[in-house]
Amino acid sequence: MMMSILTPLILSWSMPSSRTMTGPTAAPARLSLRCVAAPCMQAVPPLKVVIAGGGVGGLTTSLAMLKAGFDVTLYEKTQKYARFGGPIQFASNALSTLKAIDENLFARVMEKFTFTGTRRCGIKDGLRADGTFRMTNVADPKYLIDPGVPADWYLEFPLRQCADFFQLPYTGVINRPDLQEILVEECRKLKPDFLVNGAPVAAYENTPEGVSVRLKDGTTISADVLVGSDGIWSAVRAQMYGEGEVKGLTADGRTQQGCPYSGYTVFAGEFVPERVEDFRDYYECGYKVYIGPRKYFVTSDVGDGRVQWYSFLAQPPNTRRAGDSWEGGASTEKEGTDVISYLKGLHEGWTDEIHYVLDSTPAAAVEQRDLYDRWPELFRSWADGSAVLVGDAVHPMMPNLGQGGCQAIEDAFELTKALKEAVLTSDAAVPRPELTRAALQTFYKRRVARCAGVSLLSRLASDLIVNFFDTPWSPHDSRGNSALGYLTFAWKPLLQFVIFPLQFLFLYSYHPSGSMGDLPKRLEAAWRTRHKPAAEAAFAKAAKEGQAVGAPSFFSASKS
Repeated sequence: MMMSILTPLILSWSMPSSRTMTGPTAAPARLSLRCVAAPCMQAVPPLKVVIAGGGVGGLTTSLAMLKAGFDVTLYEKTQKYARFGGPIQFASNALSTLKAIDENLFARVMEKFTFTGTRRCGIKDGLRADGTFRMTNVADPKYLIDPGVPADWYLEFPLRQCADFFQLPYTGVINRPDLQEILVEECRKLKPDFLVNGAPVAAYENTPEGVSVRLKDGTTISADVLVGSDGIWSAVRAQMYGEGEVKGLTADGRTQQGCPYSGYTVFAGEFVPERVEDFRDYYECGYKVYIGPRKYFVTSDVGDGRVQWYSFLAQPPNTRRAGDSWEGGASTEKEGTDVISYLKGLHEGWTDEIHYVLDSTPAAAVEQRDLYDRWPELFRSWADGSAVLVGDAVHPMMPNLGQGGCQAIEDAFELTKALKEAVLTSDAAVPRPELTRAALQTFYKRRVARCAGVSLLSRLASDLIVNFFDTPWSPHDSRGNSALGYLTFAWKPLLQFVIFPLQFLFLYSYHPSGSMGDLPKRLEAAWRTRHKPAAEAAFAKAAKEGQAVGAPSFFSASKS
């Protein structure tokens, strides 16, 4: 609890006990500053924070601020948390941030984690891959003169090398329900009643004392700070930037609440191979992107034998063709055409690897969603008085780099840090609202450049692949004999050895935990001991019982 700044503080330095520094996730001992108050000191109330929205960003912000000693209440619109939603990717920068927020949180996430960045992740030729899911040499130039040398792998992403450069854990995925459960439990250890369900934040009003927050049912709450973490269709943002009605759509259907349609729709599904022999690269490949004319297709290991896939298509908004999928939109195709047949038709002539993935997926396990995007907010502050935006509410991102959740976690850390600095270094003569409002502006200024860079890179990936990539030229067949085919061939060395290394070094350069020594290697070794047995059990179950169709796997958490 914060002590009165008018009373002298007795500062003492404490070193974590050596008994707490054991186990696979132990961190080097660090000095920490704590305040010890004399019995006569009178405490002032802790900073009161209201958080709108209980997604990854809202829950992580809640935990970071509760650990800082703030009085946090999170208002979530769903009536209760249920186990829904599929895997979410955490890159090395996000894992470092989780560890900096809380060691126990990091350890629990690692217990549920599936590493992808420890294996090959890269781009394959969607037309030339031979259908056997083989792992051929990525960078063998002999294919130019020898038609027997495979050229189905276009390039490899340097995820492992860039993580090793900073000594950080490797990129991977965790099931959203597991992450949600961990975060809620860790928050409740600090404040059992921190979460209020069925209570969406509708509006706010800055007051001389801070902020007055109005819930949808009319209830008002006074607080020092409001954090708008209520997603891309944020009510807090709609008011802050004057965007009108939440999810309001323009007449042409291309802009929703000030958010333009990206130009892309995505289908997503999940299946379990019934025999690993049919999906030969399962243990050797984390994820891969198949490229071809005007579209791309992604598959990823998401743990427990499951393979998740995404099909990215450049189409007008509201082009609903997944009528028999979870999205439930009316099909514009002729009656009787199911979503799997539709997608197979779009990928006619592409590798049998994609067709195997589609054939293995039940139509009812497919979702569709139009992707909306925003340009980075470079010139409008993310804060209005005592209200501030974080995560998708202010910087939603295309899913290509898997950085949406990662950047929300970075926001949680940096926002808490800015508020702590303001409180600990405050002048008694400065009113608390002035201190907190200045801290929110500090947070915005620290985050805006990095988030803009990550957002633009995420968007650029889609535009480049769809508009400037094609089947790469080869001297051994007639595919790729177009201007874009020659350009795609020429891109390869520049992307492999310059652009992608710089991109991932930039992403991982934010690592507030610091380097972790040999911990990432030990975590990987521990994961490998449990990965294969879990996958083998899943393969055997799928072969015996067929494909399971469960809860929505990718989009359900973001439909709000």
